[in-house]
Amino acid sequence: MTSVDLLIIMAHPDDAELCCSGTILSCIDNGLSVGMIDLTRGELGTRGSGKVRIEEAKNAAKVLGVNFRYNLELRDGFISDDEESIFDVIKVIREFKPKVIITNSKTDRHPDHESAARLVKKACFLSGLIKISTKKDNLDQESWRPKSLLYSIQNNYVEPHFVVDVSKYIDVKINAIKCFKSQFYDPKSKENDSFISTKEFMDFIKSRSIEMGHSIGVKHGEGFTSENKLKLTSLDSFF
Repeated sequence: MTSVDLLIIMAHPDDAELCCSGTILSCIDNGLSVGMIDLTRGELGTRGSGKVRIEEAKNAAKVLGVNFRYNLELRDGFISDDEESIFDVIKVIREFKPKVIITNSKTDRHPDHESAARLVKKACFLSGLIKISTKKDNLDQESWRPKSLLYSIQNNYVEPHFVVDVSKYIDVKINAIKCFKSQFYDPKSKENDSFISTKEFMDFIKSRSIEMGHSIGVKHGEGFTSENKLKLTSLDSFF
């Protein structure tokens, strides 16, 4: 399997679209390869089903133009950094050898988001240890540790370490989010309302994008925190 520059590992289908799809589009536009891994099918969501959300995720992946999107089918609502889950993520990291990983926020309303952040952090570290053995298709995998682990900013506001200008990509980002028809605002829906199904939630997503953009003097932005200090080779970005 081909390695990728950027790997997105998120708890649920739609997490990436909401918090970092503009950045995904920007990376692809700049010639980088991007893959996506959803840890669960999101089967405990108030609306839709695991099967429906898998199909919606496939449609969103086409809109974004990523290299691939897979689902590890961990239990929604019960993401844990237990040994089995850690090995599942290690195998993915070693298979695709990303330079950078983006995952869920360390601090958020949904416990699965925080659990996913802990799981991915631990897997990133352990994936780099040569004495941990894993196999793919009966072949030994080489150890691999990404250069950077980044955390998205989701429902809870977190002061970002940096913000990516996604002004060019906001319309496509919204289109990718709308692929999850079962989850978000639909005045014709007969299903129960949820935290994310209101019109106000979509307004919030757009407002957060504007807020992040405003902080760096552009129309729309996506903020991130970093596990490590960011390294600059020059001050070009400041000019």
